[in-house]
Amino acid sequence: MNTVFNLITEPFIYPFMQRALMIAVVTGMVCAVLSCYLVLKGWSLMGDAISHAVLPGIVLAFLSGIPLSIGAFASGIFCAFATGYIKENSRVKQDTVMGIVFSGMFALGLVLFSTVDTDQHLSHILFGHILGVSISEFHQTLWISGVTFFVMLLKRKDFMLYCFDNNHAKVIGLPVTLLHYGLLCLLSLTIVASFQAVGVILVIAMLIAPGMTALMLCQQFHQMLIIASLVSVISCVSGILLSFHIDGATGPCIVIVQAVIFMTSLIYKQINGIKK
Repeated sequence: MNTVFNLITEPFIYPFMQRALMIAVVTGMVCAVLSCYLVLKGWSLMGDAISHAVLPGIVLAFLSGIPLSIGAFASGIFCAFATGYIKENSRVKQDTVMGIVFSGMFALGLVLFSTVDTDQHLSHILFGHILGVSISEFHQTLWISGVTFFVMLLKRKDFMLYCFDNNHAKVIGLPVTLLHYGLLCLLSLTIVASFQAVGVILVIAMLIAPGMTALMLCQQFHQMLIIASLVSVISCVSGILLSFHIDGATGPCIVIVQAVIFMTSLIYKQINGIKK
């Protein structure tokens, strides 16, 4: 029993591990809540698009000497608006537009990064560097996550109705356009807050897996929010512990745990369905 307790508590005697745990849990909670709306709306690919599209903004922010989060947010918002504009002014379907835009933006970011002499390591941007987050980055992530989480909870009913039935939300007088772009802004902010923890590639898993897991296990939306948050917190804590003891990358370990929980839930749901 003491051995198990020591395995759990030993990593968190180090300050950098304590910061990593706090960032992972906070960003994981925000991603979990937002993932429920994305799954309900069918915007999983939109999260993928914006997460890849922030890379050129990060590089341009580095060149301009401004915080990387500002460049990432601006690039993400540009991707979202560009996707909407192309969809409204062409016959191309939305999923095709998002695939073209995010792959183009991601390729542009890789080209810019390869031509710039920087002390930033590409793997840190792509896969995160949660154990190396500075104090300033730590506070910045907490602030962005806190604001995003507060807005989502404050407008949770409006966002839920918009994601569930856009036409009904319009009929009862909700500002549908404002909710649409507000949700895109929250998605961009969440990605900005999370990319330092798990990177721009793996953040999409944190924006899909908790919501999909909760959707399989729950019948009501408020239950989805609770289950998704629990799944995300358990994944973050377990992933950090796993990465510490096997000396592996923290972000991928968190995502692996989320994938295992999702597959376990899927198998449970299928077995439970067969029994019924």
